[in-house]
Amino acid sequence: LTAEEFSFYFPVFVQNKSTIFLISRSCTRLSSHRQLFQSLSSETQVATEHNPGIMRVRSHCTILVAAGAYCCGTGYGFSPAKISPSRSSFSFMTDSDSSRLRKQGRASRDLPKLKSATESSYDIDSDEDSEQHLADHADHPLTPPPPPEYQLEDSTNGEDKGRYDGVIDAVGLGGKLRQVNKLPNKRVLDQNSVFCNRELKLSGIRAIGFDMDYTLAQYQQPAFDKLAFDGAKEKLVKALGYPEEVLDFEYDHEHWARGLIIDTQRGNFLKIDRHKYVRVAYHGFDPISSTTRKFIYSRTFNVVPSFSENHFVNMDTLFQHVDAHLFASLVEMKDKGNHDFLDLKTYEEIYRQVRECVDLCHRDGVIKDEVARNPEKYIVIDKGLIPMLQGYRDAGVKVFLLTNSYWEYTSVAMNYLFHERKVEDELKRKNEWLDLFDLVVVGSCKPAYMVDPYLNLFRIRPEDGSLLNTDGLFEIEALGENGAEKFLKMGKVFQGGNWKHLQAMLETQAGEEILYVGDHLYADVLRSKRTLGWRSAFIVPELADQMKVFSQQKHVARQITELRKLRDELSLYTETVKRSSDISSDEVDQILEELREDDETLKATLTELAECWHAAFHPVWGSMFNAGYQDSRFAFYVSNYACLYTSKATNLGLSSISRGFRTTLELIPHDNMLADSGTEFSEFDAWES
Repeated sequence: LTAEEFSFYFPVFVQNKSTIFLISRSCTRLSSHRQLFQSLSSETQVATEHNPGIMRVRSHCTILVAAGAYCCGTGYGFSPAKISPSRSSFSFMTDSDSSRLRKQGRASRDLPKLKSATESSYDIDSDEDSEQHLADHADHPLTPPPPPEYQLEDSTNGEDKGRYDGVIDAVGLGGKLRQVNKLPNKRVLDQNSVFCNRELKLSGIRAIGFDMDYTLAQYQQPAFDKLAFDGAKEKLVKALGYPEEVLDFEYDHEHWARGLIIDTQRGNFLKIDRHKYVRVAYHGFDPISSTTRKFIYSRTFNVVPSFSENHFVNMDTLFQHVDAHLFASLVEMKDKGNHDFLDLKTYEEIYRQVRECVDLCHRDGVIKDEVARNPEKYIVIDKGLIPMLQGYRDAGVKVFLLTNSYWEYTSVAMNYLFHERKVEDELKRKNEWLDLFDLVVVGSCKPAYMVDPYLNLFRIRPEDGSLLNTDGLFEIEALGENGAEKFLKMGKVFQGGNWKHLQAMLETQAGEEILYVGDHLYADVLRSKRTLGWRSAFIVPELADQMKVFSQQKHVARQITELRKLRDELSLYTETVKRSSDISSDEVDQILEELREDDETLKATLTELAECWHAAFHPVWGSMFNAGYQDSRFAFYVSNYACLYTSKATNLGLSSISRGFRTTLELIPHDNMLADSGTEFSEFDAWES
């Protein structure tokens, strides 16, 4: 950075308590910078050519200085002891990184805007940097506090004792927290709750985007799905020659659950756990035996199914319940009926034609026209929609709509949600709902929108839906200063394009400045997170029911957990008995036999309890978030890719833009066991005894 650029950035560095690396191949340049540092702070240490220097500025900002390197820039998280003046030691920032930093600085000389740009949506609390602070105490390590005399489990006992009184007193905060006593006796979770997998600071978000279908617009079931189901049946029979009996199929949306995998090659439906082990399998509507299931999907030597092959289809959205039910019905007809037409088709071909027919229903008017005639029959009104969107805009956050639906249907659905009634054509053409958004993109073709930088962007005239060509990024750049603002003034409704167009129009500098809210686990959450680094909020309409059932059945969950711990401990004791030399052989045999019988008794009880547990959630597929005793594949992807998840999008609107979402301390198995009050740690070594 030049001296001028550094002077400009310096107040921001201090404000954010940054660690700054200033590196130059020239001692002369460092000497000139040293004069600048001295003018900024009197607390300066001199850096020599072969001895990196450290100086504290206003007790907030750490600056590391070195000469003899071939790059310069800013970075985070490097210990002073590990920095040396060799070229390889300073490879944490590439030339493109430095260039991008300078470009961002030149693009905006407005300091308040720069401050907001440097505020990260990941920075929730300073205690999150506790490991980074270890370097500050390298010479005088902190001493951990002694174990508390109270038990955390006991801190909720007693009518006059608050939930957190025990821990507050133990850490010396008794009497210092003035509002804690206002908290209710129990934390209340309801259908409006938002859950956090990865810390998210809303004040670090500059733009919030929403999908439309099953996100802003929730649908009445099964009425909405039946439009696609019945339309696809007719297309299969009348256009593709399927048997007339197909028209008699009845749709049952309650038979299915999200997170399943369709094996289109075999006509099977699978539920797998986070380790890709198939726990439940059906062929059509018929259950597959445990032996057959394991033979097909587990008993392999050098081929382990990844379930990412083309013939595996993930049921990541509620739209796919239609595909699943129609495909399962045709699998059953092919297997049990007498239809030469189906005998000549593979399961894979049948599924492909089902998918084509359902997709065509979304594009040819079968769904759109009926919803336009009777929106009240299919779309659910959400009273929180307008206050949420208006609240974000009032707070200075840019709001955009990014949907795969095309303009005609988007206009129908959003007009109904905005006016809360069906509107006449004249009012519909005004599209007053557009005032809630800074930018609208329809027909986006997600997930391709997130990965293909060559998709063209078209502007839409809302009055008649006609398309106009744009030059996309080139046009924005050609407009010069405030090019994005000028570009959007010409029209803010678009079709197609890609993420580069979106981020240029939003004027965001990094993916973490965008929060995208959607219901499709792959297209909305996983792909935007993995490819673009966007923050994500996943909408799970089924969550409210899942929470209700869990609350009603949590006593069963506790029983299962305790009995599995007991069974594991008995198994460990069995090994101790086998190693024992103090017991006679006959006595050992008797003890082992009793342990085996105890294990069988526990196993039978656990099997019954687990079946009751899963049946309470769904009679066919069990808990959506569990597969056996493990997380399901669905739960695995939700926890790994969704920063937040909740039952409906407007739940986010109940939080102000200053809200920070936090996770709890995550524990892996050994920590979980040690955290249990019934467990203690021993330094005993069996091999040394």
